[in-house]
Amino acid sequence: MVNVPQRFGSGYRILVTGGAGFVGSHLVDVLIGRGVSVVALDNFITGAKENVAHLADHPLFTLVEADVTDGLPDHIEALSARFDAIMHLASPASPTDFAHVPVEIMRVNSVGTMHLLERALTDRARFIMASTSEAYGDPAMHPQPESYWGNVNPIGPRSVYDESKRFAEAATMAYHRRHGVDVGIVRIFNSYGERMRPDDGRAIPTFITQALRGEPLTVHGTGEQTRSICHVDDLVRGIIALLDSGETGPVNCGTEDELTMRELAETIVRLAGSSSEIVFLPRTPDDPERRRPDLSLARELLGYEPSVGSEAGLRRTIAYFAERLGR
Repeated sequence: MVNVPQRFGSGYRILVTGGAGFVGSHLVDVLIGRGVSVVALDNFITGAKENVAHLADHPLFTLVEADVTDGLPDHIEALSARFDAIMHLASPASPTDFAHVPVEIMRVNSVGTMHLLERALTDRARFIMASTSEAYGDPAMHPQPESYWGNVNPIGPRSVYDESKRFAEAATMAYHRRHGVDVGIVRIFNSYGERMRPDDGRAIPTFITQALRGEPLTVHGTGEQTRSICHVDDLVRGIIALLDSGETGPVNCGTEDELTMRELAETIVRLAGSSSEIVFLPRTPDDPERRRPDLSLARELLGYEPSVGSEAGLRRTIAYFAERLGR
């Protein structure tokens, strides 16, 4: 198996957009653990200061409240010095967000991405673009390899996320080909874990919140549609490996732990010790039927192998939500 050597560590400086978000805050933790100086930028549409509150006094951490779609303000000292890498994770990512902040999603993945690519070009920084399995849409190929171009409805309710991420990938590759920017694209599959919002709108936080409150778990459709769930620890290891590797991608990052939505709901009820029943609602438009990444490329290029089993990861996540909801 490939062992990617550490490229970014002590003495390096990295910008993480969406750095107070669910995935971004975990990524920040790992980078600071390496001795990297991190600037986390967030506008707090979906991020939360409490996700990085434990780093408030850390000498290697700076939190900047700003909107990347407005560019990187020159008057903010933390943003004026050169970055060695820019990691773009800023974007609302749940179906609830698609309905509530559709224009903001499209702007951060288009205008925001272009601003950051320009900065990466100026700084000669490595640019990591957090893309998504949604780039495959409702896939006609299973599992999904990076070579698959996808099956996306360009005007459906999910398109604000799907298509803006596809644009972000295209923009990233344009800067790579035209200007030689050092880039890496990661396609993230159905991540979950601690620091997700209880009202996130995605299946796992919704099911867990309902189970802990003794409410019915609401499964859309027949419940036979599948997802391959990936704990945030495994996801961040994959993203960091891509950062270090110098590979361009796109590279899938997730697990092959494919569950039906009915199985996922039943597992959460059992692990939460809940008496909640499962109810079925009409299926949401353009909801993918099956989703599982082909991890061959991630294994070959990054030595990536997920290690957090679904039950272990779900137990940790349920415990986090139980503590948060109790508080």
